[in-house]
Amino acid sequence: MSDDEQSESVDRRAASRMEGDAPDAEPDADAGQPLDALLAEERERAETNHRNWQRAAADLANYKRRVEQERSEQARLASAALVINLLPVHDDFGRAVETLDSTLVGPNWVQGVLAIQRKLAALIEGMGIEEIAAEGLAFDPTQHEAVGRQPGSENICLHVVQKGYALSDKVLRPAMVVVGDGSEPTSEGA
Repeated sequence: MSDDEQSESVDRRAASRMEGDAPDAEPDADAGQPLDALLAEERERAETNHRNWQRAAADLANYKRRVEQERSEQARLASAALVINLLPVHDDFGRAVETLDSTLVGPNWVQGVLAIQRKLAALIEGMGIEEIAAEGLAFDPTQHEAVGRQPGSENICLHVVQKGYALSDKVLRPAMVVVGDGSEPTSEGA
C-alpha cells in the first residue's frame, strides 16, 4: 500500500467517525446526570489515589530515615566494641605510667611508652569515649559497680578500683568503686 492510499484510508475512517458519531448539540438533562455522577466518582478515585500516594511517599521517607538511623547505630556499636577491647590496654598503660619510677623518666624507651599512652588516650577521646566520674560522687548503679564497702559517707564512692567509660551517655563499662557504708572511718590508718 502506498503512502497516498494509506492517508486516504485514514481520512475516510476519520470522516466516517465524524459523520456517524456526531453528538447532539444539546445533551438531554438525563444524560448530564450520569456524567456528573461519573465525574464525582472519578474525582473521589483521584483523591483516594493521591492520598495513597502521599502515604506511600511518607512511608518511603520514614523507611529511609529508619535505615539511616540503623546504619549509624551499627557503626557506633562497632566502634564501641573496638573500644571495649582497647580499654584494658589503655588501663594497663595508665597503671604503668602511674607506677613509673621517677629515676626512669629520662631514657628514650620511657618517653616512647609515654608517647604511646598519650596517643592511645587521644584515640579513645577522639572516638567520643568519656571517663565516668566516680570518686567523691554519690553512687549511681547505672554508672558504677560497687565492689566493696568501707567506713565513710553513706552511698558515696570512696575509691575507684577500675575506671568506667561511656560513649554518648551509654555506659560501655561501669566504674568499679568502693562505697561508703555510713559509719565513721577509724583513725587506725593515721
